[in-house]
Amino acid sequence: MNMARDFIPVRIAVLTVSDTRDASEDRSGDTLVERIEAAGHLLAARDLLRDDRAAIAERLRNWCADPGIDVVISTGGTGLTGRDVTVEAHRDVYEKEIDAFGTVFTIISMNKIGTSAVQSRATGGVANGTYLFALPGSPGACRDAWDEILVRQLDYRHKPCNFVEILPRLDEHLRRK
Repeated sequence: MNMARDFIPVRIAVLTVSDTRDASEDRSGDTLVERIEAAGHLLAARDLLRDDRAAIAERLRNWCADPGIDVVISTGGTGLTGRDVTVEAHRDVYEKEIDAFGTVFTIISMNKIGTSAVQSRATGGVANGTYLFALPGSPGACRDAWDEILVRQLDYRHKPCNFVEILPRLDEHLRRK
């Protein structure tokens, strides 16, 4: 951590994907919001959608087009059942996938839940200058992803590198002629 650098808050949207929960029961979304705000970032938007690939992808695209949103974190729908379509929706939107995000998340999960970690398909990517992360739907998985990966990568002071320092350059290919 380079404390000589100033902290730069980022604007984060949280999307919960669930066929069984409503906003009053969204413990995973609540976990993310608490951590986002405790870290000094800004909650830019929050929503809850059913497991519908097209609707999820549309919400992701809309948020990626919003200049007031830098990062989108979804929770839920990353498993293996027929209803779990969040990963596919994310990949419908990605311009680039952050392959190592899922790998690092799996390593962290292995230390907590052993080989059950193979059932998670956590993923990360970039679209339209916005970071997107799909996390499993449990509060524990959201804590693990935030506390072990995202809190550091979304902190401009984190060294040797972090997502915030390259945020202004994510869409440079769109500005070139």
